[in-house]
Formats: sequence, structure tokens, C-alpha cells
Amino acid sequence: MAAHYVTRIPKVFIVVALLCAGLSLAAWKGHGVPVAHAYHTPDELSAYRGTQQRALATGQNTYFMASGNCAGCHGHDPSGYAMVTAEGKDVNVVDDWRSSIMANAARDPFWRAKVSHEVQVNPAHQAGLENKCTTCHAPMGNFESHYTGQGLYSIAQLQQDTIAIDGVSCVPCHIQRKDSIDRFFSGQLHFDTLGRPLFGPYATADIFGAPMESFVGYVPKYGSQILDAGLCAGCHTLITETADLDGNPSGDEFVEQATYHEWLNSDFNDREHPETGITCQGCHVPLLDDDIGVVLSANYIFLQPKTPFGQHHFAGANLFMLNMLKDNGDTLKVTATDAQFDSTIERTNRMLRQHTLLIETTVANRTADTAFVNVKLNNLAGHKFPSGYPSRRAWVELIVTDDNGDTLYHNGGVGSNGEIIGIDPLWEPHHDQITSPDQVQIYEMVMGDVNGDVTTVLERAKDPLKDNRLAPSGFSSTHPTYDTTRIVGTAFTDPDFNHENGMEGSGTDVVHYHVPVNGITGGLHIRANVWYQSAPPRSVADMFTYSGPEIDLFQNLYNTQGNAPFLVRSNAIVDLSSGIDDLRELGVRMFPNPVRDGILTITGMDARVLGVEVYDASGRKVSELKGGNRATWQLRLPSNGTYVVVIRTAARNFVERVVAL
Repeated sequence: MAAHYVTRIPKVFIVVALLCAGLSLAAWKGHGVPVAHAYHTPDELSAYRGTQQRALATGQNTYFMASGNCAGCHGHDPSGYAMVTAEGKDVNVVDDWRSSIMANAARDPFWRAKVSHEVQVNPAHQAGLENKCTTCHAPMGNFESHYTGQGLYSIAQLQQDTIAIDGVSCVPCHIQRKDSIDRFFSGQLHFDTLGRPLFGPYATADIFGAPMESFVGYVPKYGSQILDAGLCAGCHTLITETADLDGNPSGDEFVEQATYHEWLNSDFNDREHPETGITCQGCHVPLLDDDIGVVLSANYIFLQPKTPFGQHHFAGANLFMLNMLKDNGDTLKVTATDAQFDSTIERTNRMLRQHTLLIETTVANRTADTAFVNVKLNNLAGHKFPSGYPSRRAWVELIVTDDNGDTLYHNGGVGSNGEIIGIDPLWEPHHDQITSPDQVQIYEMVMGDVNGDVTTVLERAKDPLKDNRLAPSGFSSTHPTYDTTRIVGTAFTDPDFNHENGMEGSGTDVVHYHVPVNGITGGLHIRANVWYQSAPPRSVADMFTYSGPEIDLFQNLYNTQGNAPFLVRSNAIVDLSSGIDDLRELGVRMFPNPVRDGILTITGMDARVLGVEVYDASGRKVSELKGGNRATWQLRLPSNGTYVVVIRTAARNFVERVVAL
């Protein structure tokens, strides 16, 4: 391991550096930690590093410090020594973070517009609304204001506060108190400000902390909370107070989001499932997959790599906002380059498409006029999908074509305005069965006001009218957190929503489609897609009836970019059954069905049988018997799944569906 790093640096330089380091350490030990001053300006450092990006915020207030102060040691190392993997890949935490939604939480134009919308609906509540919203989107401004006795924090203050605009920056996460996580929610964050500790996952005795103390005035220490999912709880469980349509408090509360509680109520909860669980950080700050680790700080060549190393990716699902930030960097004053945004966008794409859900499509039965198609979704996330702010939604699109490619059925398509075709004018209920073109399966939360009407004004939200977002595996209606994570509406009584074989907690849903085929006897080519939107047209329609700098800006960006949905998962099969075939007419038997040992037997064939073909669910031929000179044929099915057996005769084909378990 040492040789890997030593080969990068001349030996003479190493000897001199070590001598200097020893003298420096001796000086620190004998005379205390000196106060250090940066020799280069941020612009000079940016030019030295060859970056073409806006400089990170620098400076500090009483309790917090901007990310630019951390970048000198923990950002890109031009020498290629620190913040790189054993293979030399740059994994510096600053550049990974700066293009994330976390870094841009205070710049997010949707959030800015939404706060303005809420304030215009209830102007008398402006001070309280803006203060509440900035606790999590601009914590370094909000809590500085409260800790120093300045009181409520406003959007006007945020706009002039370069440190607060740094969003969910390094310090707010790394100074959270251990005794507060998992205990306080709705932006009630508790920071350890005594002695200015900065917590990480490494033993205090193993940390070379003097440079950090000298340059930025924080003392690096071990804190187990940095790897605990509870670190995220303070902001990712938000309960708001309800106002009626006149702006008067109703005394009710509304769960705007409970992503952390959803995780608690799942198989991912590593406290209840220590061997199989995974924390929020495990997915969103994934550990580097090697045993060597990473040198954490530039400029100190005697430092050894440390592990574990969490990659500060913070990938989620909000591709819509990431693209808006990237495409409007000058307007929104982001600090990340296009290349850095591209990296975060690619990670988010990968998170959505590979780690969010599975989809399986089967044909349960087929008659002369109807194909009964089942689409099964399996949530892979450690929380509901979608999760977070209630505007987000996912839905199923089902397309059926014939052998000529002509469309027989299309459900869940999207119009040019980004809206789903065929949905109800107010809100679409949950469906177990879809029998009509105006029924679409949409997974979402729909907010209701004090009168039980749909609202997109968060402060008016009293109860969810619908919450059929896909539950995570292990989710239970008897869990202590169920009061904040309820399934609401007809999904609660759907027999296969979060239930499988009568057992709760499957994290699945099966949608049963009745597809009209109008007597077609050929193949059916069936594709199921699952789409995701962060800001659907309905979620912003009321807001766009108001005007103001933040709303007008976001509306212009929204109209320019559009709101095309993102494909999460797709599955295609070919069904070759005709719905009118009956092997009894031919005298042929096929058994067992289902097949449990992989062996299928076909018997009773005679000279009328010209051949037998076996296809898997994707339409791929997996076995074939040519000629009708065998009365019995045994074949081994390659794996578990659904198969279609086609027995060909001169008059017509007979088709049978077989399941291998």
C-alpha cells in the first residue's frame, strides 16, 4: 500500500517533507496551534487547479463555515495524492457534493418559488413560513440567526447571505449532536458548538487534526452519528401546521414527508435488521468498495489512506432539478461545472433505473376479446417510492401492439404538456384493476385541505386524500411509525398492495389490466414502463397563477425546459396464446403445470402434429421439436418463469401457457 503512493513522489522530496513535518509537529506541540492564513485567494486557487467554475463560497459566521474553506484540503488535489482511489480516480468530496441537490438546496428555484407561493397565499405568515423553510434548505443562515439572538430568518436575508446560500454544506451535517439525532424532526436540528468539534467516522486518536484546527478552527473527532441514518431524520421527517382557507390555524398537523420514518418501517432499518439493513448513507453516501481507503487531505504526504470512505454523491431521483440547475448555471449562480453535474445526473439515473424498482409483466389469461395482463412492481428503495415532497409521482404505462406493430392498447401515455392522458380532472384514485382507458395507475400523495378538497398549498394541507406510494419491503401497518407513514385510500384494501400470499410487507403491487384484443389470435407484444416526475403540471398550476420574482423565474425555466418524465424501468414480453386454443381437441396432454422439477412432458401427439416450439416470456425460442413422429416428448425448461408452448398443425396452432417454479 505504501509503495503505491511513494512511487508518485521523488524520494528526496519525501525526506525533506518529513523533516519539515517533524519540525512543524514539534512547533505545534511546544507552542500550541498557530493561526494560519491562506496565502492564495480563492480565484488564484481555482486557476491553479485548472477549474472553470464559479468559486465556492468562503468565509464563516459565528458557528458555521462555507464549503470553500474545506476545499483546500478535501477538494481536488492537483498532485494526485489525496482524495483519489488506489487506481487514481478522483473522489474528492467537495466536487462530488457541489453538483448535488444538497449543495443547491438554497438555490433550488422550485423551492424558492414554492416558498413565495405559500407566502402570497398567506402573507401574514411570511416570517414563520420563511423561517421554517430555511431551517433545512439554508441551515447555516437560519441557525446562525437564532443562535446569535437575531430571531427569525427570512428569504431576504438568505439572498444576501453567501454562507447560507451554500445550502446543506459540510459543517451542518458534521456538527450534529449525537444525543439529538433520531429525536428531533421538522428542521429542529441540534448542533454541537462547544469546542467546535467536527465529527467523522475515524477514531479521534488516529486523526492528524492540527492543520484543521489551525486553518479552519474546527477540531476533528470521532462521532458514530455520522454513519447513523438518524443524522438525516431532522430534515427528512417534516410535519407542518395546517391553516384553513382564511389563513387561520386549524390546530391540525400534516406530514409533508416522512422519508426517515419510512426507512424505520422497512427491512432496511439496520437497528431492527442489523445483518441485512442499510442506512441512508449506505445508498446516498456509498462507501468506497476497497480495503485501501483514501488519503483525506492534500498537502501532507505522510498521511496514510483511511477507510471507510463515504463518497459524497447524494444521488436521489430529482433529475428534473439537476438538469435545470445545470442548464441555467449563470442565472442560478451554481458553483459546479457541467461535467460535475453530468456525473451527478449519471449517478441519479443509475439510482433510478437500477436501484429503485423491479417490474414483471405476465399474461394471466386470454380470451377471444380480452387479455388479462398483470404488471407487478417491486420497490427496491429503503423508503416509499416516490418519497419526499408530495409533488412527486410515478405511474405505469402499458402498451400492447400486434405482430404488425399496430397499437391495440395504450394506457398511461403522456401528452405534449407533460400531463398523463386520461386521468381524472381532480385526482386519480388507486386502482387494483384497470378496465377503462380513463383509469391510470399513479403512485403519489394527494394533499387535502380542511374541506377535503385537493390542494397544492402545503400550509393548507390537513390530510392526504390518497397515499399509494409503493411501500418499502418490510413495511407494516402495525409498526410504531405507521401514524406518519400511512397508506391512504383504496390502496389500503387492495389485496396485493404491499401483500403477497396474504402476508404484509412485500413492498410490491400488482396492477391487473383488462386489455381488449377484439378477437385477434396472433401474438401480443406487451411493454410496461414506469415513469417518474418531480414537478408534474398539476403540482405547479396553482402556483403559476401568482406572480413574483421567484415564481416568474421558475415558471420561465419550467416552460423552457419542459417537464418530460424520466423512465425508471421497462419490461417487454410477447404473448403467443390466441385465447381460443384447446389441446383437448387434439388429444394432447401437457403436464405437470406448474412444473416444479424443470421437466415438462407432452404426450398424445400423432401425425397431425408438425412440430412443437417453446418460448420464454420475452418471446425467445428456448426449445423446439421438429416433425410429428414422436408421441411423447420430455424437455427441460431452462429456468423458472412463464413459458408458451406452441403445437403446430396444418390447420392451426395450439398454444398453452406453462409456469415453471
